[in-house]
Amino acid sequence: MPQQPRWLSPEEQQAWIGVTAVMWLLPGPLDAQLQRDSGLNLFDYFVLSSLSMADGRQRRMSDLATQSNASPSRVSNVVSRLEAQGWVTRHTDDHDRRSTVATLTEAGWDKVVAAAPGHVEAVRRLLIDRLTPEQLAALRDVGALVARETLGDRCADDLVRDA
Repeated sequence: MPQQPRWLSPEEQQAWIGVTAVMWLLPGPLDAQLQRDSGLNLFDYFVLSSLSMADGRQRRMSDLATQSNASPSRVSNVVSRLEAQGWVTRHTDDHDRRSTVATLTEAGWDKVVAAAPGHVEAVRRLLIDRLTPEQLAALRDVGALVARETLGDRCADDLVRDA
């Protein structure tokens, strides 16, 4: 006989509904703000921002795909579009000839720096400024836990920094 599922308690169900609100409701207004103010979509901004925060402003394409939970082909298409804008370049990894590295150009740096203030304001308005310090710490901890569980330690460490 199959084992019964471990149904969510009412408290757990409400927590899950809260998580789904973050997952499904935040991307739309954040994407709209970036499109309106910078001509970038949220995924483009994520790639540029991720590169801007990386050592040497570069990351392996495979790491960008893992961190964004996107297919390698989607990341490749996005990087191709960003490359056509002059914001990113690609080259073979010097240490692993099988890997390709995306590097943020100076123009890409300028683009992400110009886009960041409006994006940060939207993130603050929609989420951060509405949280108490305790809620913010809990959100950080939950995000780190989910990142480690889904991405593994190496990629999660690049994406979520512990305080």
